[in-house]
Amino acid sequence: MNKYTAVIKQDGDWWLGSIEEILGVSCQEATHDELISHLARNISL
Repeated sequence: MNKYTAVIKQDGDWWLGSIEEILGVSCQEATHDELISHLARNISL
């Protein structure tokens, strides 16, 4: 199983996140839970 580093921050009403080890995997969501779910889906592709 691979391990990845998520970089997450809140900017106003939005949550922003990216995965350090995978170029181009980044997203923004309205909630922290949605952000985590979206990032997890992107690394499992």
